[in-house]
Amino acid sequence: MVTRSNVKNLIKILIGAAWIDGRIQPEERQYLREIAQAKGLASDPEIKPWLYELVPVKPNECYDWVKEYLGDRPSLEDCDNLIEAISGLIYSDGEVAIEEARLLTKLEELTKSNESTQPVHTVLLKQIQKLYRRWVEVQN
Repeated sequence: MVTRSNVKNLIKILIGAAWIDGRIQPEERQYLREIAQAKGLASDPEIKPWLYELVPVKPNECYDWVKEYLGDRPSLEDCDNLIEAISGLIYSDGEVAIEEARLLTKLEELTKSNESTQPVHTVLLKQIQKLYRRWVEVQN
């Protein structure tokens, strides 16, 4: 079930992913603002300071939000949605920074650490591989 809280957490993760390389690219900024507006969270008091870059997001905060969003036993759907959302952000500026790659690796580690989610881990790893292949194709 998609709740407003889940949507808010997803927006926070996207903002954190944009900040993860230390700065928000203009394309990422536009993408984030469009998503926040579409979800009705552009003026949310919790989201607004991060969205409008009044307060930077530290990588650890982003990782904490990911853990909170996925929970102890993430479903395949939750992982797919998160990878898809982060992929959209990453591709908005046409480059994958090392820190963004680390975030995707961290997502893989989160699911890998839970033995009961091994099938989710396999699918998540395939999603990450597909993401990188598409990025490499775009670069050529």
